[in-house]
Amino acid sequence: MPEKSVIAEKRVYNMTPEVKERIDQIRHGIVPEGYIKSKDGIYPGDWTSKKIGQWLQLMERPISLEDEEKYELVTVRRRFGGVDSRGTYLGKNVLVKNYFCLCTGDFVISKRQIAHGACGVVPAELDGAVVSNEYNVFIPQEGTNINIFNLMMQLPHYRRLFYLMSDGVHIEKLLFKTDDWMRRSLAMPSLEEQARIASILTMQDQIIELEQQKIEEIKKTKRFFLEKMFPKEGQAVPEIRFKGFTAPWEQRKLGDIADIVGGGTPSTGNPSYWDGEIDWYAPAEIADQIYANSSQKKITDSGYENSSAKMLPPGTVLFTSRAGIGKTAILIRKGCTNQGFQSIVPHRGELDSYFIFSRTEELKRYGELVGAGSTFVEVSGKQMAEMELMMPPTMREQQTIGGFFQQLDHLITLHQRKLAEVGKYKKALMQLLLTGLVRVNA
Repeated sequence: MPEKSVIAEKRVYNMTPEVKERIDQIRHGIVPEGYIKSKDGIYPGDWTSKKIGQWLQLMERPISLEDEEKYELVTVRRRFGGVDSRGTYLGKNVLVKNYFCLCTGDFVISKRQIAHGACGVVPAELDGAVVSNEYNVFIPQEGTNINIFNLMMQLPHYRRLFYLMSDGVHIEKLLFKTDDWMRRSLAMPSLEEQARIASILTMQDQIIELEQQKIEEIKKTKRFFLEKMFPKEGQAVPEIRFKGFTAPWEQRKLGDIADIVGGGTPSTGNPSYWDGEIDWYAPAEIADQIYANSSQKKITDSGYENSSAKMLPPGTVLFTSRAGIGKTAILIRKGCTNQGFQSIVPHRGELDSYFIFSRTEELKRYGELVGAGSTFVEVSGKQMAEMELMMPPTMREQQTIGGFFQQLDHLITLHQRKLAEVGKYKKALMQLLLTGLVRVNA
C-alpha cells in the first residue's frame, strides 16, 4: 500500500512529514537519504537506471499491402492523446506502401510529432493495425511495464527530452533522433512496484471514465428533452410539457420579444481606449461556458464613447454572428462586445434569458442558414430579428422550461469540475509515484 495518509481511495490527504521533507530537500538541492542524484534527476536508490534502449526494443514488422485487402491505419495524437484509428482503407488507396504491423502493447512514437507529445501504447482494439515508417514502434524489454513507461514519458523531464532529441528549424518540421533518445538513461522501479503503481493509477482512470460517463448521460438526457419540450415544425404543442400548461404555443419573431444588438471596437491605436473597467467580449472567448462574467480585454469610458459598441445589460444572451456562428453565453454583468456579435437582449416580461439560451442549437442553425458573406459567413442583426420561434403563451412556462434546463446544465458543470479535479489529482499522483517521492510498498 502507498505510504500512510498519502493516498486513500479517491483523494489526496495531508502527506506524511517524511514525504514533505523529501520534497523540501529536493527543492533545496539536497538528496534525501536512500536516494540517488544523476543528470536525469533524483530517484530511489533501489530503482534500476538503464538506457532507454535497454527498457525498450525497436521493432519492425514489415507488411506488404495488397490492393484489394483492407487495412486499419492508425495515428498518434499530440499531447499524449494516445494511439487512435485513422479508419480502414483498401491497400490500393494507401499511397505510402512502407508499412509495419502493430500489436497490442506496442509503444509508438510519431517521429515528426513527438515534440508535441505524440506517443502512446497500442490498445487491444488496434491489434493488427498498420502504421507507416513515419513512426517508431517499440516493444517492452524484461523489467518494463509498458503502461508505466508511457506515463513516465509524460513527466516534465522526459517531455522536454522528446523536444531536445528532435532536429529542425521549425516546430512543425522537427525530426526525432531515435538513436540519441535510446541512449539516454531512465530509472525505473521493480516490476512489482511498477504493477502496484499501475493499479493505483488505473483506479484513477476508472474514476475519470466514470465521471465522463456521467457527463455524457446527462448530456444525452438534455438532448432528449430538447427534442421533446419544444414543438416540432408545423405543431403548436410540445410532446412533453410541465403540469398546468395546456394552451398552444404561438409563433413570434425574435425581434418582437428582444432587441438584437451588435458591437464595435475602439481604435486599437489609441491606448487611452484600452485597459479600462468595461467588459468587452470577442467571439474567441465564448466557448462552452454558460455565463460570461469577465472579458479578457476591457475598454475605458473614452473607448466606449468613441466606438459603436453598445452597453448590454445582465441577462443578455451573447450570440456570435461570424467566424463560428452560434456560440452563446449569458451575460452576468453589464458589458459590451466587438462587431462579431448580434446579442439578444430579452424584453422584460416577454423573453426569459435561460429559455432562449436553451435554444442555442436552433439559433445556430438559423444563423448558419441565413448568413452570407464572401470572405466569411455572417448573420446580421436584421436577419436575427426576423427569426420565427414557437413560444409559450406565458412567461411562467418559459421560466419553468428555462429553469429545468438550467438544472441540467448545472449538473453537467458540477461533473465537469469534478472531472477536472480528478484529472489534476492523477497528474499530482503521477509526479509523486513515478519519481519515487512516494513509494508503493507491498
